[in-house]
This record gives sequence, C-alpha cells and structure tokens, in this order.
Amino acid sequence: MTSEQPVPDSAVRTARVADAAAVGAVQSAAWRAAYADVLPSEVLDTFDAAAFAQVWARSLSDPPSPQHRLLVATSADDVVGLAAIGPTGTEGRGELLVLGVHPDARRTGHGSRLLNAAADTLRANDFREVEAWIPARDEAARAFLEASGLRPDGAWREREVSDDGSTVREVRLTALLHDT
Repeated sequence: MTSEQPVPDSAVRTARVADAAAVGAVQSAAWRAAYADVLPSEVLDTFDAAAFAQVWARSLSDPPSPQHRLLVATSADDVVGLAAIGPTGTEGRGELLVLGVHPDARRTGHGSRLLNAAADTLRANDFREVEAWIPARDEAARAFLEASGLRPDGAWREREVSDDGSTVREVRLTALLHDT
C-alpha cells in the first residue's frame, strides 16, 4: 500500500500589508534566479529581500492608484509568488508590472494561477488589454507569457539597470483580455 502525502492548498489572493516581508523574499529569490543570465552580478546583488519588502509595505499601505493591485500565490500559508498589476496610462490597457514565483515553487501552477488572476482582475477593472515588458534575453518568461497568449508587438526599450549606465533591452508583449 502506498501512502500519499497531503497536497497543500494552493490559491491566489490579494496581498495584505502583513505579506510585505514574504513578498520581498519571494521577489528577491525569483529575480535572482530568473535574471542570473540576463543582468550583471552587481545588479543581482541589489535584489535585497528587505528592500523589496519596504517598497511593498509602502505600496500596499498607499497604492499608487486605485487600480494597482498586488496578488500573491500561496501554498498552504506560505506566499510563494507575486503578480503586480496597474494601469499603463493608455485607456483600456493594464500592465503586468511584476510576475514571479519562488524557485522552489516553480512548475506547480502558481505562475499560471497568478497570470489568470491578474487578467481577471484587470478585466474586472474594465481593462481590455494587458501588456508586459520583459528583458529581451529572458527566454523562459517570454515562452511562458507567449504560451499564455501574449505576443510581442514590436515595441522595445532600453532600461537603465545600474548606476554606471548599463542597460537591458526589454520587449513588450500584449494580449486582448476577452470576456469569459
């Protein structure tokens, strides 16, 4: 007879101020892993969990706009992923500002749940389109987002990532948010 281990509950919910430290830790770990081959090591070294947590605590206490949201993926009681969304300034278009899952929790559906919840939340706030900017060299993120229906629209930008003026090229992916 085989014994099955219980599977922890997985969910996505709106983040609370009390989640800031956990979100900071997840973002730090996720970005260090995701961008290890994309960004210079001196930039990776700035991905500090405590610094991210302070920013999230401020943002959750006083959001930049009523349409900004931070969603978290949970496994049991642990925060394992995050998705931040907000307006772009173009009417009807929202932005996926941040999407990340802790490296230890990847490939278990958290990213898909976060992306679906982000799309549902944007749609509920009357956005008809979504965009995401990602480093051009981030093949994993691009493959994930394209498999989810986002497509490059030809737009790109150079983002300054360090004090010495180093830049990373980002490309924009977009999708229509259809009513379900």
